[in-house]
Amino acid sequence: MDLTLTDERRAIRDAARDFLTDAASPDRVRAAVEGGTGFDADLWRGLAIEMGFAGLIVPEAHGGAGLGAIDMALVLEETGRCLAPVPFFETAVVAVTAVLAGGDAAQQAHYLPRLAAGARVSVAGTADRPTFRAGRLTGSAGFATFAHVAELILVATDDDRIVVLEADTPGLTVAPLPGLDRTRRFARLTFDCAVADGAVLARPGAMRQAMTIGAGLLAAEQTGAAQYSLDATVDYVKQRVQFGRTIGSFQAVKHMLADMMLLVEASRSAALAAAAAIDMSDGAVDAERDAACHAARAYASDAFRQVAADAIQLHGGIGFTWEHHAHLYFKRARASATWLGTADAHREALARIILEDAA
Repeated sequence: MDLTLTDERRAIRDAARDFLTDAASPDRVRAAVEGGTGFDADLWRGLAIEMGFAGLIVPEAHGGAGLGAIDMALVLEETGRCLAPVPFFETAVVAVTAVLAGGDAAQQAHYLPRLAAGARVSVAGTADRPTFRAGRLTGSAGFATFAHVAELILVATDDDRIVVLEADTPGLTVAPLPGLDRTRRFARLTFDCAVADGAVLARPGAMRQAMTIGAGLLAAEQTGAAQYSLDATVDYVKQRVQFGRTIGSFQAVKHMLADMMLLVEASRSAALAAAAAIDMSDGAVDAERDAACHAARAYASDAFRQVAADAIQLHGGIGFTWEHHAHLYFKRARASATWLGTADAHREALARIILEDAA
């Protein structure tokens, strides 16, 4: 498996980085976080619509760029680097993958152009799932992301189907949930809604496939955030003076930084390997693809949590303050470690694949 980046892919990564460096600067992200909504509309417009990244993996026939998971992983690493407070992952990865995996030709023709054009999506049912019976969705789902600004709600049901609801559907209630990560807001959704036949993506296993692929690509976002934590820490220890010398000159600090770098680099390799396995898959059931996604997600979750914690420690007293950005990365690490499955859950899934292959 050759993970060397082509010039075209480097250009995609650099374009995303250049845009996000200004549009999602720490001050901009903090303004969105502290402004009450936790969402930056201008950032979304630029990233998803003007730059066209929302349609990166949407087929060209449906208005997208028709690129692959590796290209998406490179963009996700940059959105993770800045903790972009927008539902990019939910829209451009989970929703697009779900429609491709679960929708028929008519549903793909209806939803994919909307997603490529930047229709914001919330993902619900990743933990508890509502009931879908006789054309009606009832019950509730917690941990729905960016539901307060979504145009479409992607809901995993108790019978393993996917329902796509318009955000203004009668009988849908959105209640914000307090959460650790204020850069990715969560809500609890309550349903008592009539659902049209065309809004149900019913291909068996589609949601599981979308969640597995999504988990693999979430590893790229986590890698980007871990890389920023490392970079910011390296900059800090070069400047912080203690006992008459910069703390970065102490051997113990160098050892910690070296361990952090190894975690980040290994995480990046795992995330790119998962993306390559997704690209090599034909879109059907694929044990090798799923194994790579589970492995990447488990490793990236653990790596990001460790790097973010070490960054807090090496920043010393200032790292614990609300005014410093380090705590935002620490909180994203803790929150993302449980979203779309914990690291232990992904290791268990990987173990099952290995055992089934050996049987």
